[in-house]
Amino acid sequence: MFSVTQKASEMIAEFFKGRQEARSLRVMLQGGGCSGYSLGLAMDVSKPDDEVFEQDGVNYVIEKDLLLEAQPIVIEFLETAQGSGFNIQSNLKRPSSCGSCSSCSC
Repeated sequence: MFSVTQKASEMIAEFFKGRQEARSLRVMLQGGGCSGYSLGLAMDVSKPDDEVFEQDGVNYVIEKDLLLEAQPIVIEFLETAQGSGFNIQSNLKRPSSCGSCSSCSC
């Protein structure tokens, strides 16, 4: 249903190292436009309509409805020749905002 790879967990722990903020990250819907919607991460605290997953001392919060729509969700950290960063895999299926791309520079 929800998981974080070992490498991603290590990189998130490094991010929080020495910070005073609560160790809590929201998995959220972001974007739109030509690429469609995607999932992103942001620091946040849980709300009543959230599901909370704890892994390695970090709380991951996600709206229950979004979780049902997108699961399974896997947060991973990728390192490639082009760079490195977090990638969120899911079954999220939402259409892009601009079907024909006539209003953007795709």
